[in-house]
Amino acid sequence: MNACSAPPDKLGNLDLEKWRNDRGACNNVRSGLKQDFKAVQNELKGKFADDIGKILGRPDIHQLGERNLKFYVYFLEKGEQCNDIKTRSNAEKVILKFNAVGLLSEITYQTRPL
Repeated sequence: MNACSAPPDKLGNLDLEKWRNDRGACNNVRSGLKQDFKAVQNELKGKFADDIGKILGRPDIHQLGERNLKFYVYFLEKGEQCNDIKTRSNAEKVILKFNAVGLLSEITYQTRPL
């Protein structure tokens, strides 16, 4: 991804513009994009955190872990996070794990609060 280029609007069938515009999944748009996201998730693996941020937009939650691990959390459905992003939410979310050099290494889904 070129530093001067605009982020893509689509990745496979995933409408990235709709994804990016549904912060916190509070408009419940991402819930309808979940299968399209799952279909392209392997294309995202191995990309740098900065590139993922450009593609998917700023994460809803950004966590730092031990040994320079980084996690980006994107909610997939409307939930408690829409009233206060700091509230623990049972809404479904996708968690992107980046390794110590900043490459996306793992994608998981969970409903358990963070």
